[in-house]
Amino acid sequence: MLRTLSLPALAVLIAAATPLRAEDTPRPAPSNPQAAPSLGADTLKPGKPAVKPYLAETALPDAVQILPPPPAHDAPLDKADRAAFNGTRALKGSPRWEIAANDVSEGAAAVLDNFACVLGTRIDQARVPAVLNLLERARLDLARATRGPKVHYRRLRPFVGNEAPICVQRTQALTDSFSYPSGHATQGWAYALILASLVPEKATAILARGRAYGESRVVCGVHWLSDVAAGRLTGTSVFATLMGDSGFRADLDKARAELRGALSGGGTAPDQAVCTREAEALREPPLEF
Repeated sequence: MLRTLSLPALAVLIAAATPLRAEDTPRPAPSNPQAAPSLGADTLKPGKPAVKPYLAETALPDAVQILPPPPAHDAPLDKADRAAFNGTRALKGSPRWEIAANDVSEGAAAVLDNFACVLGTRIDQARVPAVLNLLERARLDLARATRGPKVHYRRLRPFVGNEAPICVQRTQALTDSFSYPSGHATQGWAYALILASLVPEKATAILARGRAYGESRVVCGVHWLSDVAAGRLTGTSVFATLMGDSGFRADLDKARAELRGALSGGGTAPDQAVCTREAEALREPPLEF
């Protein structure tokens, strides 16, 4: 399983790496920064209103004030970021790389599927509309929270300015999107917190998988390690604020009863061979090199 880096481990990373420097090839800031998901019509279900976020704009935590700035160029944490990027390029083709590529999928349905092994059931998502509604509404709040610091700091992604392998196709849209904080890590960690509150007896496994889901962004090569740490902090901030919202808490209670019913019977057990490979791959610490 991946482990959180201590300060001594950061020093090892700094000493071990000969970093590739995206900073040496600066790019102009995108003219149209990526925004949060549209709150208008639901394009996936024509004729139905779009899912609405839980939090009013004034209630949303300000991640620009909550997060520290991304590491300054050549500061110790910046060197550790680049060391982690360089070191994890060697994972291309490994089982951990495959998990990172699979973790690129986001949203309620994808995360429930990715968490099937730790939940112990591959949930029939037609049976859990309240769970999906809870996660998709929260997702809009999470997207809005990450947009502020992304646009404020305009941090380039680690693969910009080099040809190192990444686990997804390089596109201009990805290149022009901002890196800090990681939206995937924000969403994955917040979803893990929500799922842990719904099924507290599985909290340890769920939260460990949520951490690995975020760190897949480092393995994938599309985020810096500090982007992922900032994503966890952003996700925690939004979750804490959501817990103060009566509508969210009411939906959380509905989802809890629904998910427990789905887990108690009627679901399909995940492929144990797949789960064993996942557990073994996540047990290896990819940031030690």
